Amino acid sequence: MEEQSNNLVPLTDEQLASLLEGCRKGISASQQQLYEHFCRYAMAICLRYAHQEDEARQVMNDGFVKVFTHLHQFRPEKQHQHLVVSFKSWIKKIMIYTAIDYFRANRKHQHEEVDHAVLYKADPQATPLDKLSHEELMKMVQMLSPAYRMVFNLFVIDGYSHEEIARQLGISVGTSKSNLAKAREKLRKMLLSRYAELYSRYER
Repeated sequence: MEEQSNNLVPLTDEQLASLLEGCRKGISASQQQLYEHFCRYAMAICLRYAHQEDEARQVMNDGFVKVFTHLHQFRPEKQHQHLVVSFKSWIKKIMIYTAIDYFRANRKHQHEEVDHAVLYKADPQATPLDKLSHEELMKMVQMLSPAYRMVFNLFVIDGYSHEEIARQLGISVGTSKSNLAKAREKLRKMLLSRYAELYSRYER
């Protein structure tokens, strides 16, 4: 499937319900439309877990295969009044689990060095570091090793506990905590390096 570049009008709950029904019946046009409407959202999630765009795209496409294969299992979550919100939440879970599967299938080093450093916190006053965009910060996260990146995303961004991460990745709780600490330390160093670069430009 090719990711579409057009800006699509957001779906209403009624339109999504119709598309989902078509997908359950195996109508290819409905599947294509569903993919086009949610591929950007899914790709943004996968990019956080992948090292490169090609890897993220592979995870995303594998995830959509699961979406279409298990669509009959989708049930709107009670806490979400809108079908679109509930469906996006379901897609997010599938993409995360697919990224975990990809990591487990490709990892070489399960255990990482322990480091109890904490993530660098910038001074509350405005600094050149504030010029960093969300995209730049996400690129820094992508530069982490697969093990560090996986735990950082699951814990910091997606809100999983260390116990949940340990079960999903097949590692110990201690290893999950260690990988998170190491990820934070590496990000701290990257942020400090980037801050120094921005500060030198700011001083010119």
